[in-house]
Amino acid sequence: MGEYIVVLCTCPDLDVSEKIANHLVENKIAACVNITSKINSVYFWQGVVERDTEYLLIIKTKSKLFEKLENEIKSLHPYTVPEIIAMPVILGSKDYLNWIDETVNLD
Repeated sequence: MGEYIVVLCTCPDLDVSEKIANHLVENKIAACVNITSKINSVYFWQGVVERDTEYLLIIKTKSKLFEKLENEIKSLHPYTVPEIIAMPVILGSKDYLNWIDETVNLD
């Protein structure tokens, strides 16, 4: 896994999105969290195709913090199985990646 990751997480509403985003940034688990405007999600859940309006969190952090990030999201998220998907950052601006290094806390 790469050193830097982008994590996607969908949330049911703006309040939950802001609560999770603020928690992750304030606790230095993520350097930045973008909250999208409403998105339409279509997914299969418990034998039924569901359609919902959700918000998407785009979370920038380091792979070493993924387990902590996952645990924190699960503790704050109302879904039984929240989407928590990490993708490695293949390339990035050195200045931006340095900023992530300076912002998150690996302790």
